[in-house]
Amino acid sequence: MVDNGDEGRPKRADARRNEKTLLDAAAAVFVTSGVDAPVRDIAAKAGVGMGTIYRHFPTRADLIIAVYRHQVEACAEAGPALLAASASPHAALAQWIDLFVDFLVTKHGLAGVLQQDNAGFDTLHAYFLDRLVPVCTQLLDAAAAAGEIRSDLQAYELMRGVGNLCIGAETDSRYDARRLVELLIAGLRR
Repeated sequence: MVDNGDEGRPKRADARRNEKTLLDAAAAVFVTSGVDAPVRDIAAKAGVGMGTIYRHFPTRADLIIAVYRHQVEACAEAGPALLAASASPHAALAQWIDLFVDFLVTKHGLAGVLQQDNAGFDTLHAYFLDRLVPVCTQLLDAAAAAGEIRSDLQAYELMRGVGNLCIGAETDSRYDARRLVELLIAGLRR
């Protein structure tokens, strides 16, 4: 094996931007068309050729795992930003939960694909919890401290409840999980 010195070196800024563009496009396509959407749809959404996608993600599983991690990071980073920019902690929580629902819609499809590798799935699920439970806790604590919501709710419980409301939404056009999640978040108010 030839060592070209690239291993372990951080990616260039333009390579990181290109990868982010691909992951954003893939996530958007997965939300609307599912994880089995054609790679050409992702390439078109990203404005790149299919070769570019395969250069970054040689297999569909590589792309799916990268989208999963990308969406977890986007949700994790959004929490503090929404808290700083929103009119109230409850508004920040509601906006974050909306992003979380988008992630969950994609995650259900991703989970189905990733279930074949139990150890890999368990690692990704632990990563999901490690990154997102503290963010949800921060949002809940801020809203409770502001007197906007009840203070006895745990982040894991809320996230699990939202997740349960999202199950099946992608297969039943009559079921509006987002509406039920909105009712749940509105019901947290004091």
